[in-house]
Amino acid sequence: MELWLWAIIGIMALVIITLLIKIYFLQKAAKEIANAFADRLKTDTNILIDISCNDRYMRNLANTINREFRKLRVQRHRFQYGNQELKTAIANISHDLRTPLTAVCGYLDLLEQEEKSENAKRYIEVIRNRSEMLMQLTEELFGYSVIISKDSNTVKETVSINGILEESIASYYTALNERGITPKIQMPKNNVIRTLNRSSLARVFSNILNNAIKYSDGDLDITLSDTCNITFTNTASGLNEVQVGKLFDRFYTVEAARKSTGLGLAIARTLIEQMNGTISAKYFENRLCISISFPDAKA
Repeated sequence: MELWLWAIIGIMALVIITLLIKIYFLQKAAKEIANAFADRLKTDTNILIDISCNDRYMRNLANTINREFRKLRVQRHRFQYGNQELKTAIANISHDLRTPLTAVCGYLDLLEQEEKSENAKRYIEVIRNRSEMLMQLTEELFGYSVIISKDSNTVKETVSINGILEESIASYYTALNERGITPKIQMPKNNVIRTLNRSSLARVFSNILNNAIKYSDGDLDITLSDTCNITFTNTASGLNEVQVGKLFDRFYTVEAARKSTGLGLAIARTLIEQMNGTISAKYFENRLCISISFPDAKA
């Protein structure tokens, strides 16, 4: 009887050891798949997931993931190719428009020097206004094509967010005053320092202030915190949540008459992302709030 008992115990011990070894190799294979999965998502590579385990089910799992990776890689290449084509098309269209528009403006200058009737003067003025507006839109489109063609490795320097924000607000003093807007500004006494591209940040503030001038009902609150959270808040009864949700979309414009390309905030978002920051817009009780944040690289 004892012999049978020891035999059963031995068999059970052998089964347990076998199962433990099996579990160990399954865990090892799972870790290999998890690590390889994360690595393949970050890089564009033909290298597929391979595991040391011979378990049929784990190998089937790895093969299934590899098939999906192949599909994902094809889709990624299609997106990159299409995105590059879009960038090239925008650059080419804006460049092709600038040349004839410059010529039109030149001929208008010559026409204005000639003797003409009152009707002719009025027509020329209309043409001049429309040409200048189109030139402005073309320049904005061209500027956007340049920005999206840049990578994130733009030249960065240590800057005072306070200083750039103050300069931007001061440069819009006349435009804000014409709209009857007196901004309320809150900033810390100490300089908020970050390593960013100065001209890009100034462009961001400029585009957001332009947006406030367009849509504000007459107020504007600007705050900067010690942690580099910047908010621009204004009453905008002419907007709604759906429109605000699209403000950062390329070519989206709230205005019925196309007096802008709808690229201002799209440019702001692109520039901020290139500087590793975040930007968002919220709409609550007729108040539009655009928030910008730049993390502290030392944190």
